[in-house]
Amino acid sequence: MGDAEIIPIGTRGRPGRGTGKQPSSAARQLAPGARKPRKVADPEDSTAHDAGAQDAGAHDTGAEDTGPEPVETPVEVAPAESPDPAAQPTQPVTRPVSQPRAVVRDRLPAGGIPAADLLAAFQTASREIFGDDWELQLARLLAFLRRRVTGDYEVDEYGFDAEITERFFMAALRPIAQRWFRIEVRGLENIPAEGGALVVSNHSGTVPVDGLMTMVTIHDHTGRFLRPLGADLVFRMPVVSTLARKGGTTLACSEDAERMLRQGELVGVWPEGFKGIGKPYKERYKLQRFGRGGFVSAALRTGVPIVPLSVVGAEEIYPLVGNLPSLARLLGVPYIPITPLFPLLGPLGLVPLPSKWLLEFGEPIRTDEYDEGAADDPMLVFNVTDQVRETIQQTLYSLLMQRQSVFR
Repeated sequence: MGDAEIIPIGTRGRPGRGTGKQPSSAARQLAPGARKPRKVADPEDSTAHDAGAQDAGAHDTGAEDTGPEPVETPVEVAPAESPDPAAQPTQPVTRPVSQPRAVVRDRLPAGGIPAADLLAAFQTASREIFGDDWELQLARLLAFLRRRVTGDYEVDEYGFDAEITERFFMAALRPIAQRWFRIEVRGLENIPAEGGALVVSNHSGTVPVDGLMTMVTIHDHTGRFLRPLGADLVFRMPVVSTLARKGGTTLACSEDAERMLRQGELVGVWPEGFKGIGKPYKERYKLQRFGRGGFVSAALRTGVPIVPLSVVGAEEIYPLVGNLPSLARLLGVPYIPITPLFPLLGPLGLVPLPSKWLLEFGEPIRTDEYDEGAADDPMLVFNVTDQVRETIQQTLYSLLMQRQSVFR
C-alpha cells in the first residue's frame, strides 16, 4: 500500500492534476453556473458522430486519453475560506449558443385531386343533370346571370319580369302541377292565341294555389302568360308582393284590367275572392257571389272575350273544417284556417293533399257585339255576370260526375 499511486479526486484518473493550489478542471465544473455547455451534434455531421464513437471506444477499452484538453469556460470561484459564495461577486458566465442548421428536405407532391379529374367529374355530373347539351344550358345560365347583374333585362310598367317568371317561377311550379296534382286540361282551343282575353275562374283551396296552377298550365300549353288580378292583401305582404309583381300580378282594379286588355294581355280574375277560398269544406264547389261584375265591365269596355274556367280538385288540398276569426282579425287576415292536418301536424300540415285536378276552359263569351255604352248598363252587366257564373257552376257539376276519385 505504501507504493500505491495516490490519485487526487476529480482528476479523471490522471496523475499530477490536483496540486492543492487551485481546483482541478473537474472541481471547477461543480461550481454553481459553471456547467460546461453540451455540444449539440449535427445529425448530418457524420464525422462528429464517428469521432464520438471512437472516443467512447477508447474510454471503454481503458486507453489513456492523450488528446488536448477541451477549452473550459472561465468561471470565477470564490476563495475556499469564504463560507458564503454570494459574499463576493462573480463574473457572469458566458455560454455559447449553438444555432440549429437549416435542414433541406425534398418537398412531397401536393395532395388532393388533380384538376383533370375534377374537370371530368364536373362534366359527368353536368351531363347527368342537363343532358348531352349541358354546355348550351350552362352558357344560357351564365348569360342570364350576366344580364341580371348588368341590368340588361326588361320589366313592364306593372313590374312584370317575363324572364324571371319563365325561368324560375314556372320551372318551380311545373313539377307540382304535373306530378303532384296531375292536372288534366280540356278546352284549350277556347283560349285565344293572341289578343286580349279575360279568363274567369272559380276560387277554392283555402290557399290560392289554383291561381298559380292556372298560370303554369296556360303557359305550358299555349305559351302565353296569364296576368292575374290580385287582392289588396297580396300587395301588403312584404315578400309576396314583390314576387307577385315580378310574376305578372297586378292590383284588381278596373283601370289596370282595362289597360292590360287593350294591350292584348291574357288577364285572369277570380271574382269569388276570399269568400271562395275560405268557404267550409261542406260547401265545396258551390260558387259564392261574383261581386259587382267589375270584370264584366272591363271586358265590355275593351270588347275582349270572356273565357270561363272551371277547376275541380283544388277544394280537397286543404279541407277547411274550422276557422279562428278572433286571431284572424288580430293579424289582419280574412281567416285562420283549421284543416284536418293543420295546425295539428305543424309545418307538415301545410303540405297540400295530392288531389287529382281537372281544368276545363269553356266556350268564350263574346262582348264585342254589345253597344259602346253597354258597360254603363247595370242590368246588362248583371246578366253577363250571371251567365258566366252559371256556366262555371254547371261545368263543375259535370266534372264532378266524371271524376272517379278525389286522388286519381
